[in-house]
Amino acid sequence: MRQRAARDQKRLDSGAISSPKDLESLQKEIASLAKRQGDLEDVVLEVMERRESAQERVTELTERVSSVQSKIDDATARRDAATGDLDREAATVTKEREVIAGSIPADLIKLYDKVRVKQGGVGAAKLYQRRCEGCRLELDITEVNDIKAASPDTVVRCENCSRILVRTAESGL
Repeated sequence: MRQRAARDQKRLDSGAISSPKDLESLQKEIASLAKRQGDLEDVVLEVMERRESAQERVTELTERVSSVQSKIDDATARRDAATGDLDREAATVTKEREVIAGSIPADLIKLYDKVRVKQGGVGAAKLYQRRCEGCRLELDITEVNDIKAASPDTVVRCENCSRILVRTAESGL
């Protein structure tokens, strides 16, 4: 467009065109080209401003993504460390359980495992102030008296949840 405008201006300035009508037409064309060039330059400036704004936004979002990724990496590392700790603790508890289970009668272990599976992982519960800590229900006086009368070696169970009741000094008996 600039080349065409320069060429037309050169023809106008050279004096080669003598017809007033052709001169007027050439001047209008040069003016039209100048206006069109101005419009296109405005569009280019607007596009450049939008590009710059978009580039700034990309930079900002890239920094945010980097920050979030850093937090994700940190959380993943903490999760992995916690999982490792839990795995080690589970291994230790499993070994301790095996040692303790060796000193408990097999039929009691079998009963515990059966109740544990039925109750969703907890087969025994503490008897605390006449309340079963498994189902959180208070035992009636008849049950409490039956438990008091039972020998310390007798396995007692909660009538509500069927868990094995572990008697302690805090049982309220």
